[in-house]
Amino acid sequence: MSETTELQGPVVIIGAGLIGASVGCALTAAGIDVRLSDRNPAHAQVAAGRGAGSVDPVDPDEVAVVVAAVPPAALVGVIMAALAQYPNAYVTDVGSVKHRILIRLREQGADLSRYVGSHPMAGSHLSGPISANEDLFADRTWIVAPHEGSTPGAVDTVTALARTCRARVVRMGTADHDRAVAEVSHLPQVVSSVLASGLTGVAPAHLAIAGQGLRDTTRIAGSDPGLWQQILLGNREEVAQEVRRFRARLDDMLEGLEAGYVEPQLAAGVAGTLAIPGKHGGRHEEYARFIVQIPDEQGALARLFVDADRAGVSIEDISIEHDPVKQVGWLSLAVVPEGAERLEKTMTEAGWEIQPPD
Repeated sequence: MSETTELQGPVVIIGAGLIGASVGCALTAAGIDVRLSDRNPAHAQVAAGRGAGSVDPVDPDEVAVVVAAVPPAALVGVIMAALAQYPNAYVTDVGSVKHRILIRLREQGADLSRYVGSHPMAGSHLSGPISANEDLFADRTWIVAPHEGSTPGAVDTVTALARTCRARVVRMGTADHDRAVAEVSHLPQVVSSVLASGLTGVAPAHLAIAGQGLRDTTRIAGSDPGLWQQILLGNREEVAQEVRRFRARLDDMLEGLEAGYVEPQLAAGVAGTLAIPGKHGGRHEEYARFIVQIPDEQGALARLFVDADRAGVSIEDISIEHDPVKQVGWLSLAVVPEGAERLEKTMTEAGWEIQPPD
């Protein structure tokens, strides 16, 4: 695979939702000629207004790359049409399921030498072109999934597309991709959705005492059900296998509760969190964490970061939990342990009420 291939335009993006429009914004910012298409012309117009490209027509023979950024159920038809309509273009998609799509394309008898599937591992609970962001893929993983019929030029071009969007490219076969996303993306969505579905039966007074932990574990449950049905059913075999494995772990936890001893199950959870790579794919880092009380008023967060900056310590992660009664929030700051004492001293001198690092 060539490391020096440069992306050439024009690039046609079919589907001007969040992902398609964000790809357009990233490519346009890099100087690539992008043309937008969507079954709802208003979406393409909005995406163009966000800097994602142009809705002007283009000569099909001149198109270099086509990106299919449509819902999973429409991918096969759009990819087939793109291969026929743009005879000189390499074609990719940004769908979250790869192997079943490839099988269905083969069943249609398509010449797939110009097709390489891909999948940017980035997104948002927001949707639509209005939420497009040229930085959405920066430093995020983008999987390029060649198949045995892919030409080197197709693989290099799709790789260049991802890198032009400033993503980190990971190359992976289609079957391995679907197994991996079932483990780290699709199962978490299922678990979050099932957990959140039980909250409709919880008394409002009980929900009022919920902390950040509940919000963290149910955040992705707010995603579009229609889209996620397509994703989960498109990868149903792998997802079902992961759900069965998760059910077994839940049964193990239940047995521990009934027996009065759950430390092994909890320790296994800690081990799992440590297995997740840290920043930029590196090893997991242990950080010192401060809890800072912050008033719920304009400019408070900006003042806090100015004071923290004076300590000369890099803040590695943050989260905010709002007090359900008082007009304050609780800001969790994570820093490298060697900077903890300096940050605590600086913040205390600036008048912030903090809890020492754990």
